[in-house]
Amino acid sequence: MNRKGFIFDLDGVIVDTAKYHFLAWKKLANSIGIDFTEHQNEQLKGVSRIESLKKILNWGNVTLSETDFNRLMAEKNENYLSYIAKMDDSEILPGVMKTLEFLIKDKQPIALGSASKNSIEILNKVHLFKHFDAIIDGNSVTKAKPDPEVFLKAAAAINCSPETCIVFEDSVAGIQAANKANMISIGIGNQTILNEADIIFKDFTEISTDFLQNLLSVTKSELKKK
Repeated sequence: MNRKGFIFDLDGVIVDTAKYHFLAWKKLANSIGIDFTEHQNEQLKGVSRIESLKKILNWGNVTLSETDFNRLMAEKNENYLSYIAKMDDSEILPGVMKTLEFLIKDKQPIALGSASKNSIEILNKVHLFKHFDAIIDGNSVTKAKPDPEVFLKAAAAINCSPETCIVFEDSVAGIQAANKANMISIGIGNQTILNEADIIFKDFTEISTDFLQNLLSVTKSELKKK
């Protein structure tokens, strides 16, 4: 049996929690008289909570005391967590279960490589925690993607060398991190945005079991030639 390591990002790959960040930021902005759109929310993806709040205040031309600033940051996180608390397995993105089940049946090691600090709670809510052999998330790393730390730690946790690992990612920074780690990078999402990935799919419904089977026997350079 060919043994590879399969590493999954969380948000935008397994589940879509971006909508909950939007709702939480919108609630915060509206509470201080600032309108907040989905277009503005796009500009907050991958941005820290502190910098996100600064952007919102700037858009609304609002100035806050340090005390109020910190209070709003805490409120935003509490609102976000309240949305996560209501998640269930209906929120697993299409095609993900089929891929996970194939890998589990084939006894391939599976890890999570995510910046989220709420990953364990989310995986428990959608009943996927038991499917992962290792969880490396925002509580385990100090460097953000595109630094490869999260994926290198995930590979080590499942006893796989980096060059035998395959990463599923939906962000440019994540694809860059996988490439820096010399892992096969599979983009999930927009082909134009994720053009640095070795191969790109719109979502997991496009990934066949034949493709997964083939992954078990190809190297990064061989996949890129195809």
